[in-house]
Amino acid sequence: MTRLDDILAFNKNFVASRAYEPFVTTRYPDKKIVIITCMDTRLTELLPRAMNLKNGDAKYIKIAGAVVAAPFGSVMRSILVAIYSLGVQEIYVVGHHDCGMTGMGHAEIITKAKSAGIDPAIFSTLQHAGIDLQSWLTGFASPADGVHASVHMIRNHPLLPNSIQVHGLLMHPSTGKLDLLERSQ
Repeated sequence: MTRLDDILAFNKNFVASRAYEPFVTTRYPDKKIVIITCMDTRLTELLPRAMNLKNGDAKYIKIAGAVVAAPFGSVMRSILVAIYSLGVQEIYVVGHHDCGMTGMGHAEIITKAKSAGIDPAIFSTLQHAGIDLQSWLTGFASPADGVHASVHMIRNHPLLPNSIQVHGLLMHPSTGKLDLLERSQ
């Protein structure tokens, strides 16, 4: 029996017992906000509670370090879809203390990838194709730096309407305390 089998067995009972009913909502975020946050498991339930959000209030985009790394990548596309198709009016970038992206270097990831069986020639091919793995796989000096960089990337996107507010916060992953780093004017 695998974890997948456990999940599917639980899900069958979940649906049959109608346990989903408390979570029914529409696809439109009730509070018209999108939250870009880290994929850290400590934030999964803590963040919405610390922000007084319930199911259906916000759209969540979870990525390593809450870093919006590319102006035309999937994260920014999701933000724009949330604005233009789902009525989002505010964006919150929420990083957290004790983030695993702090001080993360590319060399460790590449070494582990090679140990996992990725052919070393792949890295040379990627480099020759113009892929900068060093930048792409490097974290940040501090979580606040990551939040500031993401806020800057979003605010300065050419397709972001001037009316959209973009805020930056830093959260303590044990207590849920939020520190305001940047507020839209």
